[in-house]
Amino acid sequence: MSTLSEVARRAGVTSATVSNVLRNRGRVGEQTRQRVLEAVEALNYRPHLAARALAEGRAPTIALMVSSIANPFYPEFALAAERAARTSGHFVIICNTNEDPHAGRTYLDQLAGSLSEGVLVMNANLDFDDLRKAEARGTPVVLCMWERPDDPPGLPCVAVDFRLAGRLAAQHLIELGHRRIGAVVGSKPSGIHASRYEGFVDAMREAGLKVLTKNVRYAPDTIEGGYTAARDLLERDAKLTAIFATNDLPALGTIHAAADLGRDVPHDLSVVGITDIQLARQSRPPLTTVAVPTVEAAELAVSLLRELIERPALAHGSYHKTPRICVTSEPKLIVRGSTLNYPR
Repeated sequence: MSTLSEVARRAGVTSATVSNVLRNRGRVGEQTRQRVLEAVEALNYRPHLAARALAEGRAPTIALMVSSIANPFYPEFALAAERAARTSGHFVIICNTNEDPHAGRTYLDQLAGSLSEGVLVMNANLDFDDLRKAEARGTPVVLCMWERPDDPPGLPCVAVDFRLAGRLAAQHLIELGHRRIGAVVGSKPSGIHASRYEGFVDAMREAGLKVLTKNVRYAPDTIEGGYTAARDLLERDAKLTAIFATNDLPALGTIHAAADLGRDVPHDLSVVGITDIQLARQSRPPLTTVAVPTVEAAELAVSLLRELIERPALAHGSYHKTPRICVTSEPKLIVRGSTLNYPR
């Protein structure tokens, strides 16, 4: 197996220059870059990651912590993050906490600063103090898909206006003529989907419509959770003509519940969700949803983390200052086959 030094000798440059080319760092002239890449190909050079970590005192990996890899949104985000990370020579380690804070803390203790240069965190049920401790030890941390752009978390983050997403979903149903609208919230009342439900309530009230407590259910953010919640709603109030779900998985569960109760979607019941995961496009009928910029959020998160890695002074102790917050473009309504005009 060829070495970095052999590549450098063949290209007529220093080992540091080869490293810069492979990691897309530093200023390297285009002709020099091409000589290095030709030498890499000719010698079939493959960097030894463990050796690189020992030599540089840092690992060419970043960790992505998620609460449940079973949720199809997280693999979609991870794919976009991996593509973005690869451009700087980084690899992504997926850390599934399975909604267990202890597992999350274990990942932080064992990975942060040793096996990963930085950590991306997505709804991993971790206490902010744990994240700040990792940050204070010199490991940059970035929160992904923060749901309240107007209420920064005190840590570097990428935020999406999910309150607007809830508003857009409600406005769509109202514009179609629906007045008796139920809601399935995929978290606890004070949980991560609270802002989505608040946006829904905003639009309902602005239209002069009441949001009845009896027509709201809080459920796990899963297809099964949505199914159970929606079935209960529809059995208790057969006059509901639409249901808003705070995420696509509960929305899909709502469609299944309606089918089992003999309610046709969209002719008897309109259903709208939030996120626009791949399953939303593949369901029958395809799900009307409010799409959030998942790929953009992943790219911003990786870019912000790389900036903190490259400029440690920005990351170390950043929670004592005003941490960076990057806000994505706005969510957008995607109308598909699960919603329909309702005669007034």
